Amino acid sequence: MSKLEEHLEGIVNIFHQYSVLTGNYDTLSKGELKKLLTKEFSNTIQNAKDKGGIDKIFEGLDANRDQQVDFVEFMTLVANLLRLTHEEIHKP
Repeated sequence: MSKLEEHLEGIVNIFHQYSVLTGNYDTLSKGELKKLLTKEFSNTIQNAKDKGGIDKIFEGLDANRDQQVDFVEFMTLVANLLRLTHEEIHKP
């Protein structure tokens, strides 16, 4: 397995690590998303520990408004964080 494939599998595994907290591997509740953000992205997302910030992130990700964040919705967050990380790396 290539390094990139390992990283992809790692993202899936992290999602499942937090989604299993309420017994559903396919979605994250707001509480599960909060735990994931505060533990996994505390250095990347400035408002990861702020309840208002968590609520805003959750609402932005929950595209179908079912009060759950599925894996595709979660990937929106990952893609945006990858983009921001890429921009930060190229700052002088």
